[in-house]
Amino acid sequence: ATAIPTTAASATATQQAPTETPSATETPTPVWPPRIALEPVGSLGEGDLVHMTAIGDGSGRLFLVQRQGYVYEWRNGEIDPTPFLDIHTLVETDFNEQGLLSIAFSPDFAQSREFYVNYTAKSGNGDTIVARYRVGDDGRADPTSAQTILQIDQPAANHNGGLLLFGPDGYLYIGTGDGGAAGDPWNNAERLDTLLGKLLRIDVVGQETYAIPRGNPFDPADGQKAEIWAYGLRNPWRFSFDRLTGDLYIADVGQNKWEEVNFTPAGSRGGLHYGWDTMEGAHCFEPPEGCDTSGKVLPVAEYDHGLGCSVTGGYVYRGTRFPALYGTYFFGDYCSGRIWGLRQQDGQWVLEELLDTTVFISSFAEDEEGELYVLDLRGDVYHLVAE
Repeated sequence: ATAIPTTAASATATQQAPTETPSATETPTPVWPPRIALEPVGSLGEGDLVHMTAIGDGSGRLFLVQRQGYVYEWRNGEIDPTPFLDIHTLVETDFNEQGLLSIAFSPDFAQSREFYVNYTAKSGNGDTIVARYRVGDDGRADPTSAQTILQIDQPAANHNGGLLLFGPDGYLYIGTGDGGAAGDPWNNAERLDTLLGKLLRIDVVGQETYAIPRGNPFDPADGQKAEIWAYGLRNPWRFSFDRLTGDLYIADVGQNKWEEVNFTPAGSRGGLHYGWDTMEGAHCFEPPEGCDTSGKVLPVAEYDHGLGCSVTGGYVYRGTRFPALYGTYFFGDYCSGRIWGLRQQDGQWVLEELLDTTVFISSFAEDEEGELYVLDLRGDVYHLVAE
C-alpha cells in the first residue's frame, strides 16, 4: 500500500489512566501494515444506513440507524424488522446530509432505560435536535417519553455533524458542523458564541435536561458558549474515543481539497482549535497563503481529493479476535471506499492505505467486545477482519 504523508499534532495533553484493560489473556502482537478484509454479516435490505452502536448492557445487542428516522435492533445475528424507534414523521430528509444521524445509550441505561438521538427536524433548514427517549415495557422506545435536550438552529441544510457519543468521562459529546454552505461564510467554526462547528460536551445523566460539566473550557460571562469542548471543525461526521486509553480521534470532512484526522491525547482540558476555516487539513484555506497556524491543532493524517472526497472516522481496534489489528485506528472515505490504518510508531504517526472497496462507507462501528464493522449507506454491514 502507498503511504500518505502525515503531520504530527501540535497539541499536547497529560495522559490519563486507561479506561479499560484488554480482555485478551495474552499480549496482542500487532502487525504493520495489517492485512484486512470485509466480511458481510448483515443487511437492512434497504438504504441510508448511517450509524450502528452497541447498547452496552452485556447483551451484545446492536442498533442500526436509518437516516429516514428508524432504528432497528440486531440481536443474535437477526435484525428485528419492527423498528425499535420510529420518528420518521419528525425527521427532515430533503437534503442528503439530513436525517436521523446517530443514537447513544446512556451509561446508566440498565437503571434509567434512557437513550439519545440526533436528528434534523422539520423546522428551519433542518434544525439539529438532540432528544432523550426511554425504553418501554415492550422493549422498544416509548414515543411518549420524547424530550428535546438541545436544539441548534441551522442556517443551511448541509454540514450537520450528527454523532452522539458518551466519552470515558461519562459526558455526552456532540459533533456539530459549521452550518453549511461552503467556506464557512458565517465564520461559525472559529466563533465561540455559536454551537456550530464544534465538539460539545454536556452532562445529561441524571439531569432534567443537561448541565455544563465542571472543567468545560469556555465562559459564558465572556459571551462564549459553555457547552463547547473544542472548535474549528467543518463537519466532524464521525469521531471516537480509544476504549483503552481514552484518546480522541476526530475525522473532519474537508472542503474541496483535503480530508483530515485529528488526534487529542486523553487528559486534554479541551479548548482546542482544530483549524477550520483558517486551514483545511494542514494547509491554508482563508487566506490561501500565509495563514496564522499558531494555536491550531494540526491533523495527524490527511489525504487529498485524488483519493476520496469525504472522510469517515472509525475506531482503534481493541478486540481480541484479530491480534494483528490491535492498536490500529481504522478509517475510510465515503466516496472512494478506501480504508486506511493509522498508528504511532517510535513517536511518529504512520498511515497506510489497506483496502480499496466498493462500499459507500457511511460509518464504522464497534461492538461490546471491541470488534469493528463497516457500514454501507446502501444497507449492508461488514465485519472488519484480519486476513
